[in-house]
Amino acid sequence: MLDYVEDYRNEFKEILNEKLEKEVIAFLTTNGGNIFIGIKDDGTIVGLDGNIDELELIIKDRIKNNIEPSTLGLFDISVKSYEDKKYLQITVASGNEKPYYLKKKGMTPNGCFGRIGSSVENLTQKQIDDLYSKRTKASLKDILSPNQNLSFSQLKIYYDEMGYPINNNFLKQLGLIREDGKYNYLAYLLADDNNISIKVATYSGNDAYDLIESEEYGYCSLIKATKNVINKFNQINKTYTKITFDSRKEVKMFDNVAIKEAITNAFVHNAWEREYPPKFEIFADHIAISSTGGLPLNVSENDFLKGFSAPRNPELMRIFKDLDLVEQLGTGIIRILKVYDKDVYEFSDNFIRVNFKFNDAKILEKGANNNLLLSETQKRIIELIDKDNNITQSKISKILGINKTTVMRNIKSLKEKGILKRDGSTKKGTWISIF
Repeated sequence: MLDYVEDYRNEFKEILNEKLEKEVIAFLTTNGGNIFIGIKDDGTIVGLDGNIDELELIIKDRIKNNIEPSTLGLFDISVKSYEDKKYLQITVASGNEKPYYLKKKGMTPNGCFGRIGSSVENLTQKQIDDLYSKRTKASLKDILSPNQNLSFSQLKIYYDEMGYPINNNFLKQLGLIREDGKYNYLAYLLADDNNISIKVATYSGNDAYDLIESEEYGYCSLIKATKNVINKFNQINKTYTKITFDSRKEVKMFDNVAIKEAITNAFVHNAWEREYPPKFEIFADHIAISSTGGLPLNVSENDFLKGFSAPRNPELMRIFKDLDLVEQLGTGIIRILKVYDKDVYEFSDNFIRVNFKFNDAKILEKGANNNLLLSETQKRIIELIDKDNNITQSKISKILGINKTTVMRNIKSLKEKGILKRDGSTKKGTWISIF
């Protein structure tokens, strides 16, 4: 039995039928959702027979070719399994060029649909006109690139590494060329050279008052810039040793997976047409990642935090997904919230900001100021004491193969750091490892 129920966000289909396009259009036009194929109306998983890969290709072709405007970057298909049964999940985002419609019916009540509860309903002409009047005009694929002398060697290398064929129609297939044959702003962002500055700023304190470093990662393909920023944060993610009364473990400053998701989200969902790049900031006790644009139209904070969103730049999302920088639609936020509380997000009319407090900030502060990082010798001494709190310094010296003076010096250091103390006399007392 599937954990979901059929409602305004989820549609169950036992088999693929002729209603697929209508249901996709309804989700695109309203708030997005999921279509499960191989599931009965009551949520029972019956699975799919035959060639699943072939069925997946049929679905992709129908969605791409039978619906207007373009659905690229707005849907994702994944194969799921339960016991020995396989089924498909089609994740559909809310589009930003509403209303969507059946190509053969046009933008008419017979071709436009919306989701009301768990059913699909035809839109009225007034609803169609209202949606069209609010349609986003500043799509990256329509904005003219400020530079028409562009090259894409970096982008082609990334696609080649992923095993995608590179041919003469490559740039057009990615949506980098407008109908008039000129490069659009999406092409400008992905070109080898552009004028987009991407900085990682580091501050000495917990606010933006004292800047100590500002590193530049831009003026290149947005894909390269994204990878460079991800690598930068991987490099600063130090490992600290946390010692407690009964355990000793390694502690990372922050979760690498969550930070990567936040970085890629900032690049993909940024309102690039406003010419403000995302911000990446490192403070003494936290990381802040901000993107321009605020929440998409008709998407609430609650919807956003549940992973239901409207990709601001679906063509850019599609390319990031091709290159394995993002996974299934909406999963980035869900992956972040598996590790961090939803309070990490701040929303305003023009920005979305996510703040990641460093893990065990007290430990990290001591590590930075009092050299809490343990040497290998100190780690091994703690290990021996954890096993035998009566162990003598002479025995530690013998086991580790170092002289007693070195042992004494390291134990003194551990005491000064508050990690180790002696309970009782020198001869009859015991060691206690503490933090």
